[in-house]
Amino acid sequence: MVAFDEAKRDEFVGRLFGNMLGAMDSLAIYLGERLGLYARLREGGPATPGELARRAGIHERYAREWLEHQAAGGYLEVATPSDDGATRRYALPPEHAEPLLDESSLNYFAPFIRMAVSVHRPLDGLLEAYRTGGGVGWADFGPDAREGQAAANRPVFEQLLVNEWLDAVPDIRARLEQADSRVAEIAFGGGWASIAMARRFPHARVDGYDIDEASVDLARRNAEAAGVADRTTFHHRDASDAALEGQYDLVMVFEALHDMPRPVEVLASMRRLLAPGGAVLAMDENVGERFEAPASEVERIFYGFSIAMCLPDGMNHDGSVATGTVMRPDTLRRYAAQAGFREVEILPVGHDFFRLYRLHL
Repeated sequence: MVAFDEAKRDEFVGRLFGNMLGAMDSLAIYLGERLGLYARLREGGPATPGELARRAGIHERYAREWLEHQAAGGYLEVATPSDDGATRRYALPPEHAEPLLDESSLNYFAPFIRMAVSVHRPLDGLLEAYRTGGGVGWADFGPDAREGQAAANRPVFEQLLVNEWLDAVPDIRARLEQADSRVAEIAFGGGWASIAMARRFPHARVDGYDIDEASVDLARRNAEAAGVADRTTFHHRDASDAALEGQYDLVMVFEALHDMPRPVEVLASMRRLLAPGGAVLAMDENVGERFEAPASEVERIFYGFSIAMCLPDGMNHDGSVATGTVMRPDTLRRYAAQAGFREVEILPVGHDFFRLYRLHL
């Protein structure tokens, strides 16, 4: 008989309680971000429930409960203590405002919460997919998934990609600084990588290709607001289409290959799009070289998104290779070889979540 370790059981129960607490806190953060409650506190300063309700256009009773919850959890601070809940004022610390509200900060975390909540929308469909081997389409996760992923990646593209990571490929950076250079992005989502490239390289023209029509609309709006719509064109088109044409100095796919049902076909299309001497860059999750258990917290997050979102989305297509979020480097090397690439180079850029690859012909 195997000895029963009560301390191990108790530790596990404590972990489950912590998981439940984190899930409930995430929902409250989602409400605060989507309803504009954090933003109204930052803009207008400390507020009572009634003041916040008027600023944000919500019911005062809900405002009071949410404020008390946030203060109880340490997300907000009590600025004016009072035994009367209606007159107690609450404040958003500036150190908390940055990860909750600053869209340009590398510490901006609210979009990840938005994505974590979005995976619960199609739960009935997810249960059915597990039973039948079917899938759940990307659109079923709603705008929170699409907008959350775009917003989460935006600071990475605007700051790290164009200001640091391209230093690892100086030959391509030099080409993009020349007149009439061309860039293609596959599966662009919100379009922020394309927009960042257009801003950084004023002589470049950028084309994006994505099969999600709502993402095309989102990217076009973002490019218009960023002032680069004249040099960025977002196409509603499947990048695995063998008829896709062009001659690009750089073809890039960022945090999308693991979602694709037919990544080899997409990589082969990217290879055909290259101008002589051009390059392919791929960014995907920074997971371990091999499976280990227990794994790091970052890898556990990726597995969480895989079982609930990325794998079901991939399985929603006939003939899918069903990669899942945890795409290890050897898997990408295999896909690249099948698509006709000679070598996959892991570029020397450091990031907790992402790994950057260059695919060589």
